Amino acid sequence: MRIPVGRREQPRRPLSSPWWRGAAAVAAGALPALAFPDPGLWWFAFVALVPWLLLVRTAASARRAALDGWLGGTGFMLAVHHWLMPNLHVFIVVLAALLGLLWAPWGLLVHRVLGGRPRAGRAAVAVAVVPSGWLAIELVRSWEGLGGPWGLLGASQWQVPPALRLASLGGVWLVTLLVVAVNTAVAVLVAVPPARIPAVAALCGCALAVGAVWLWAPGPDRPGGVVRVAVVQPGVVNGLGGAERRFALSEELTRRLAGQRLDLVVWGESSVGADLAARRDLAARLAALSREVGAEVLVNVDARRSDRPGIFKSSVLVGPGGPTGDRYDKMRLVPFGEYVPFRSVLGWVTSVGEAAGEDRMRGGRQVVMALPADADRPGLRVGPLVCFESAFPDMSRSLAGSGAELLVAQSATSTFQDSWAPAQHASLAALRAAETGRPMVHATLTGVSAVHGPDGEPLGPRLGTDESTAAVYEIPLARGTTPYVRFGDWAVYGALAVLVVFCGAEGLRALRRPAPAPPAPPARTARGSPARRGH
Repeated sequence: MRIPVGRREQPRRPLSSPWWRGAAAVAAGALPALAFPDPGLWWFAFVALVPWLLLVRTAASARRAALDGWLGGTGFMLAVHHWLMPNLHVFIVVLAALLGLLWAPWGLLVHRVLGGRPRAGRAAVAVAVVPSGWLAIELVRSWEGLGGPWGLLGASQWQVPPALRLASLGGVWLVTLLVVAVNTAVAVLVAVPPARIPAVAALCGCALAVGAVWLWAPGPDRPGGVVRVAVVQPGVVNGLGGAERRFALSEELTRRLAGQRLDLVVWGESSVGADLAARRDLAARLAALSREVGAEVLVNVDARRSDRPGIFKSSVLVGPGGPTGDRYDKMRLVPFGEYVPFRSVLGWVTSVGEAAGEDRMRGGRQVVMALPADADRPGLRVGPLVCFESAFPDMSRSLAGSGAELLVAQSATSTFQDSWAPAQHASLAALRAAETGRPMVHATLTGVSAVHGPDGEPLGPRLGTDESTAAVYEIPLARGTTPYVRFGDWAVYGALAVLVVFCGAEGLRALRRPAPAPPAPPARTARGSPARRGH
């Protein structure tokens, strides 16, 4: 009697389990967050996507690749917005999962160009197509209604001078393309041995391009003079009457600046808690401060307007005679923080988190404020932004194109004081300065406050979240415009063109592919019945 010998059961690899694979995708997608402040591992951005890319390319099917892309995108969104968890609670997971869906097509794209055993030509195409697909996602999620451009991958390079010079050429978008292209080339180098030559060529090409831009791309024209700007950071003020006490502390810190030959004093976001037209006493105190320090004071009013319905956040310029009439109302509001999208449907989120109980109102246009010139100082044209707006490259670019010589962002991140958010928000000033060739002041109520020059270089002290102080900065101005201001988002259009060409080529290839031959009919015996195989 023959005894059948059973096969030895092979151990199951962890990634063959859909649950383990899903967890790995979420973790791989979260890795790039380490490149941003506070960890600040900027160099890690150039390899952070490699585990995710390698995971997606090994997917057993296109459907699994799309799922890996979605889960990785969810992990990335959770990681770069984790500081919102105490405020939005479980709803942050829902938002991250919804935004993570944007990466499902990217997973399909990666699987298409890198899955299986791609040839050298296919791998070379991947180095152009995969970054273009990533940039398309960043473009879509940069819409204010989807959360805005927080955590753009290129923004992780804010402290790298060659990357800042690259931003002056094509904005943060061009830096993102470079970072993802390097990640893709490294993934090919690791996982596709036949394509290592084009992978090395791609890495060398990226290095040469950055070096050429760093050495030869024109920087800002510096003979624009120097201005002295003071940033007033009162620090955390808690308890009843916080707005009044914050105003008094900012007033005291400003008064100490008298005699320092200032051109402008900047307060943070929501530094004034009442409409100056209704509170003449506050307007008079600010005017007295302006006379005492010999410079205009740019404050930020977060209050219900007396001349218009609703609550506005407004940058207001106050001179020796009171408010000058220069006013900018914030245009782009923080979803859920300053308004609830589709409140009739999503209004329930106010019961599970700290979402806005009442929607703030929007301004209608950007404003460039002109400071008057006199015998002791030149005039100065200031472009104000309010908090979240410093994340949008198009807003600072528009201000520079309209003649602003100095960009000023007034911010308040006290709600997230002990998180990564203050440092990451302050880092955006370097990118906006480099993109526009205009120095930028990032002034906050509670830190981090920072000032960057026309090249994006840091100027003077960086005020941390534990400081209550006022600091004076000597800021060099610049003339002319950067290529990014002149030519705009050409890197975005180029990436979209790459995707269109790739999709068109794939469509043509599918049309030219011959249809599968029909199955051969079964062989028949002499009597006309189908032949039988075996007995």
